[in-house]
Amino acid sequence: MSKEGDVIRRRRHCLSCARRFTTYERIDEIPYMVIKKDRRRERFDRQKVLQGLLRACEKRPVTMAQMQAMVSAAEELVTNSHARECRTSTIGELLMRELRQVDKVAYVRFASVYRDFHDARQFVREIRHLKLDR
Repeated sequence: MSKEGDVIRRRRHCLSCARRFTTYERIDEIPYMVIKKDRRRERFDRQKVLQGLLRACEKRPVTMAQMQAMVSAAEELVTNSHARECRTSTIGELLMRELRQVDKVAYVRFASVYRDFHDARQFVREIRHLKLDR
């Protein structure tokens, strides 16, 4: 391995002519991307997703393990996409489904930021939806 750790040097042996040769292998890292609402593309950032969940779950009985599991589910969604990219709306909906099952208050907090609530009526409407789902 190189000093930087990004190249692997291998000594090989040709079976047909018996000569030895060296190959250099480099990891081809293509980043996973997310497509934002304004159609910009960004690298998927696990930490950014976790920060959003931490804000929504602040002072709520949601464990770090539960939040890590939600982030892992979001990451799995992105890594399983064939095009190596996923819409943030898809990730947001997944996180809201998970939060809705874990903690209703954290869910409403997350939804208020994700859906960009502008007034109290939108909060009330979302809470009514929660009541109807029981």
